[in-house]
Amino acid sequence: MSTEHRSRLVVTDQARRRYGTAVWVGIITGCIGAIVKFGWEVPFPPRTPERNETNPPQAFAELFGTPSDLTHAVYYFNENALPWFSFLLHFAFSILFAVIYCVVAEKWPRIKLWQGVAYGLVVWIAWHWVVMPAVGIIPALWDQPIEEHLSELAGHAAWMWVIELTRRDLRNRITHEPDAEVPLTSPFR
Repeated sequence: MSTEHRSRLVVTDQARRRYGTAVWVGIITGCIGAIVKFGWEVPFPPRTPERNETNPPQAFAELFGTPSDLTHAVYYFNENALPWFSFLLHFAFSILFAVIYCVVAEKWPRIKLWQGVAYGLVVWIAWHWVVMPAVGIIPALWDQPIEEHLSELAGHAAWMWVIELTRRDLRNRITHEPDAEVPLTSPFR
């Protein structure tokens, strides 16, 4: 096996893994990531106003039997009606995938490819090209407008990039160590 191939299969030393820290960091970075994704969608909305009347988090919850009066419930801030239920699901999704990412990164650092962007793109493809079209929440891949693909592609890349940058910083600050695959003697800590 070549050295290059072996480097792709790196598994960290079990004694260097910090799973408890990874969970907490995942929760924190998931919240930050959700805000980044919200922020991305302000200038680059992925859906038309008509398709956003019931957004994907609302449609997903309704698919599992949540009543539409709950999924469309709002709170008011500065006279703006805001859909708290879809915000809750948006944050839950981001936190869940950030925790998975942070925990897996402790053992298999390859998940951090392109500073997390590769993982973000895999999540985007899995959900926006496969899962949600398969259950009828959004149109099939070829029926989605190009603006939706561009917004979601760049939004998921930015979402995970910020999660990775924050994950690394918080993990290193909390543990006072570099990531598990980085030697403790490395000058690049």
